[in-house]
Parts: sequence; structure tokens; C-alpha cells
Amino acid sequence: MALLTDKVVLVTGAASGIGKATAEVLSREGATVVVCDIVDEASQETTNLIKAGGGSTSYVQCNVANAQEVKAMVNAVISRYGRLDGAYNNAGIEGVAATTAEYPEDEWDQVLTVNLKGIWLCMKYEIQAMLKTGGGSIVNTSSALGKVGISNLPAYVASKHGVIGVTRAAALDHAQQGIRINAIAPGVIDTPLMARRIEEMPEIEAPLKAAHPMGRLGKTREVGEAVAWLLSDGASFVHGEVLSVDGGYLAV
Repeated sequence: MALLTDKVVLVTGAASGIGKATAEVLSREGATVVVCDIVDEASQETTNLIKAGGGSTSYVQCNVANAQEVKAMVNAVISRYGRLDGAYNNAGIEGVAATTAEYPEDEWDQVLTVNLKGIWLCMKYEIQAMLKTGGGSIVNTSSALGKVGISNLPAYVASKHGVIGVTRAAALDHAQQGIRINAIAPGVIDTPLMARRIEEMPEIEAPLKAAHPMGRLGKTREVGEAVAWLLSDGASFVHGEVLSVDGGYLAV
């Protein structure tokens, strides 16, 4: 049996990359997938791929940094399907590259607002909805850089460390209310964005691969498979965990 048969699952940042691939995996595992992003055309492409594969899906536009839009997104899911069984809070941005001393304040605010406040806002309204319908499961996207540091990305690193913190706090808050909350920590994944960067700067490809003991970048589908398991009943005693999908990056 599929892992998520008859489950209604919301995926933010589903227009491309990890979010898009995960939405497809969740659909394959039997979930009705609600696609959320700020990019209409690309999001519709995600829903079209799911429908072409025989899956059930719909799209809700939402800026996860806006509380009213997040509340409306969750309300739309409840209105359409009557419940929310799972959520993958994946929307995020990287921000510019600069040292801590030179980092622009407006960029810092934007990265922290989208990556950290956005996760909190999504959980806030998802949990409220799940409490009314018997519980559910939530997975948040952190990063391998949520566990270690790296130069020139202070806002991103801070935001991803924060995602781990708020995930664990929320997990403790709701441990006895039928809601499991975990995070995923991908290494460097071969997304369209990463492919464009490698095309622009071919010299970075070899060091990026070498940083992962498996000797390659991760695949978006591999992250999606891990998310699907965390959302499923097969992970029923996994709570407050940060699961690394990083080809051994953090084992070095």
C-alpha cells in the first residue's frame, strides 16, 4: 500500500526544485497534494504533472511571509477537503552572498522573514487546523547548513538553524496532541537553480561533489522520498527529529 493513501498534504515552495519533486512523490504515494507557491505558472506545471500521473491536486497561491495569506491558504485547504493531514513547509530563499560584516540589513530581514518566520506562520495555522481534525504530521525544510556553518551566507545559515529550533520547540508543544513535527536537512541538491550556478561557474562543481562523501549531489526525488516517509504512519514514533539527506556531508 502507498505510504499516504487518502491523506491531504500541503506543500509550500512546490513550483520548482525540491518542492516540486516532493509534491510528485507524495502524489505517487497516494496523497491529495495541495501545491502552494507565489509563482502561478510554474505551480500550475506542478499540478499538471501530478494530474498527468493520475493524482489529485489543487493550487493555492501564498506568500508564506504574510500571515493573512498563510491563514487563507490553510483555510482554503480545509474548505476544499475538510481536513489537513500533512504539511511540508519547504518555501525558502538563499539570499545574497556576503560576509557577516558586509551583509545588507534588508537582505538579512528578507531571508529570516521568508525562511524562519514563514515556517513558523505555516506551522501556526497548520497546527490549529490539525487540532480540529484529529492531528497530522508536519515536515519543515532546514539544511545541512542548519547544523554547521559556512562562510558568506550568514542569514541563510541563521535561518536554517532557526528552523531546527522552532521545529523542536513546536514538537514539544504538541507531542501529546496527535501532531508529529520533524525537519529535513538536505545537503547540496541538484535543483534547476544549482544547475544554473554550475553552468555559470563550472569550477564549483567538483568541490561541491567532493564535499559529499558519496561523491555526488543529491537528487530532488531523494529528498521527497524522505519527506514522504516522515509524513507517513511508518514514522509514527519519529518526533522532533532533523533527518539529514546529505550524502554524508555532516559525517565528515
